[in-house]
Amino acid sequence: MRTRNLPFLPLRDGVLLPGATATIPVGRPTSVALVTSLDAGTLVVVGVQKDAAVVDPRLDDVHTIAVVARVQKVARLPRGYQVTLEGVARVRVKSLVKSSPYLVVEAEDVIDAVSDENALHDLVMALKSELKELEEKTTGQLQRLIESLGDEDEPAALADRTAAALGLPVAKEVNILVALDLVERLQEVMRLVVEVKTQGEVRERIDNEVRKEFHKSQREAILREQLKAIQKELAQTSGGGGGTGDDMEKLRERVLSADLPDDVRKVAERELNRLGGQASGPEQGVIRNYLEWILDLPWKVKAEDSDEVKKGGIELVQQKLDADHTGLEEPKKRILEHLAVIQMTGTAKATILCLVGPPGVGKTSLGQSVADALGRPFVRVSLGGVRDEAEVRGHRRTYVGAIPGRIVHALKKAGAKNPVFLLDEIDKLGKGWAGDPEAALLEVLDPEQNHSFTDHYMELPFDLSEVLFICTANDLSTIAAPLRDRLEIIEIQGYTLDEKLGIAKKHLLPKKIKEHGIDPALLTVTDAALKDIIAGYTREAGVRQLQREITKLCRWLALKVAKSMERKLAPQVIDAGDLKEVLGKPKFHDERAERTTLPGVAVGLAWTPVGGDILFIETSRMPGKGSIQITGQLGDVMKESASAALTYVRSHTDELGIDPKFLEQSDVHIHIPAGGIPKDGPSAGVTMFTALTSLLTGRRVRRDTAMTGEATLRGRVLPVGGIKTKVLAAHRAGIKRVILPEQNARDLDEIPEDIKKEMEIILASDMKEVLANALEKDVLPPVEGQGGKSSTASA
Repeated sequence: MRTRNLPFLPLRDGVLLPGATATIPVGRPTSVALVTSLDAGTLVVVGVQKDAAVVDPRLDDVHTIAVVARVQKVARLPRGYQVTLEGVARVRVKSLVKSSPYLVVEAEDVIDAVSDENALHDLVMALKSELKELEEKTTGQLQRLIESLGDEDEPAALADRTAAALGLPVAKEVNILVALDLVERLQEVMRLVVEVKTQGEVRERIDNEVRKEFHKSQREAILREQLKAIQKELAQTSGGGGGTGDDMEKLRERVLSADLPDDVRKVAERELNRLGGQASGPEQGVIRNYLEWILDLPWKVKAEDSDEVKKGGIELVQQKLDADHTGLEEPKKRILEHLAVIQMTGTAKATILCLVGPPGVGKTSLGQSVADALGRPFVRVSLGGVRDEAEVRGHRRTYVGAIPGRIVHALKKAGAKNPVFLLDEIDKLGKGWAGDPEAALLEVLDPEQNHSFTDHYMELPFDLSEVLFICTANDLSTIAAPLRDRLEIIEIQGYTLDEKLGIAKKHLLPKKIKEHGIDPALLTVTDAALKDIIAGYTREAGVRQLQREITKLCRWLALKVAKSMERKLAPQVIDAGDLKEVLGKPKFHDERAERTTLPGVAVGLAWTPVGGDILFIETSRMPGKGSIQITGQLGDVMKESASAALTYVRSHTDELGIDPKFLEQSDVHIHIPAGGIPKDGPSAGVTMFTALTSLLTGRRVRRDTAMTGEATLRGRVLPVGGIKTKVLAAHRAGIKRVILPEQNARDLDEIPEDIKKEMEIILASDMKEVLANALEKDVLPPVEGQGGKSSTASA
């Protein structure tokens, strides 16, 4: 018999029979070396390993009977190669000729034997008959393959092609391969065809039995029961377990290969057993979703800190923060302190920072910069308007459509157990009938408890101790005390004029020019124009309105470019004088000149959640019988401050030079404009005292002066909060002198040095000092027609 030397390709798990075509993935180095040297039409010997676990097989590890195959195509894959082969004939592997770079063997042709000629013809006819019956009971690809065997009369080809079409297990295909007697081979193939046909009949019988037990509307339950019955029947007939489906196998593989904590793994394996056992109908979907959530969470996955942090490059991180944000020195300092702790100890407990300040000062974007500097994932969780406790801690799985809470969702999105979490607008949490979400955050934001945070849906403890939490808020007063106690408060008071100018030049203007597709060389905005925009078109603590005005300016230029036929314009320089044409009339102007021309009007300083602001307190005196009217939608505290101011003035008429009987023939009206806005707090007391004294003495309040502080009945000036915010508001309004309580001297170090150089800050402990510094010395004559001896004012 003929022998020849041919390349040898051993298969781990599969059999190629003569007459069959198969596409085989190739990954072993020797096999890759072989297929990369093959061309279409080349012959190669394909053998079958006895043990699929053998990595580097030799002749003793493969069956001696193999198949000569013709190469049809070799394709490159992302991981290795795949080769398409067509089986030609059986051969016997005699010896190993060469083992490098790939295997080459000496192969001997094999001639099929026939032990009984008469039986051979009968077997061919019987096999065709069985295939005809099987064709009628099957569908799909198997039916098409069986149909293609109808014209095959050659016994050897009929046996091999039938075995290849049935999609048999490897062990059964090997039996067909090594059967050199055609009668024996056809008998084995006949037995396998009858087995497949019988299994089909069993499946049909099971389907009929199951349908009798369930109503037609329970289609999903029927399919589940069919699968169980099929698995049970296959186990009984073949002596092995039935398959559980591709999805189930993939899920099982994920559970087995996942790196889970021991307690979590026990729960996952228990639920997996339930899924493959008694669970049915909707319960299977619930269990599957739960398992997928367990597998998707980063139980042990940590994001490595950036190289700068590892190497102690705190300065490089600081440069990153300074490049992204102008100002915000205190928050950046606290973040760098946290990084220093990481550098010194290698780890750090959860840090919960809360950035409190008016809108538009960069609280949210600071969180992104921190994540970028650390090299950690960044996740933003918006809490504004959340009213349901389950949105934070999830729903229990007993509810239909239950899902985990926002914390678990964010962890899945982050893909690491130590991300940077930004809990945005924490002061705007609501309270609904479904629970208090603030209370649900107590465990999340407590460094002593959050190492075992438990979501209602997961019911498994998750370690949040390595998460860097950053919260943002506008108003601390709306946050419950227990939650506020867990936060490290960092106040962001707002930007000065110079800081806003720097932000506009460094960040806002380049960003908007790029967004609008404008050539940077085409637009230049002078510093004077930017300052006028800041002062005349915006009046805010942050820079959000400033950004809108710069956007409007870029839109104006984009329109000019679009209207030009050639789309070529000379470079545009926007100066202060051009703003009226581009942005329209200024929105803000100095009101002090109009309102402080007469006695009885004083300028106060107020704190609001959106930043500081100036507040005009107006008083007026008219003929009457001593009634007092207070308007402007004031709270109880401000009304009490007005009553205390009037009492102080009446008790010090001699010192102030006021007629002690002024209320016998006059009424007094105290009003704070912007009546649609509710106002309250004690810090307007000093301003009310000053306005009333100005009204009744005829001495005007200096128009360049504003004040804040709480005043007692005896004239003592008490400290108030928000000093930095109020002084910045006064500076924005162009006020040059500010009167503050003496006990607030400790807060002056928070005010930027450039602001303190431009403004005169007066500290007062008594109303006498306030009045001495706030009132002009000249007394104006009474206004004609108002009655009474003192002058009146109404702005």
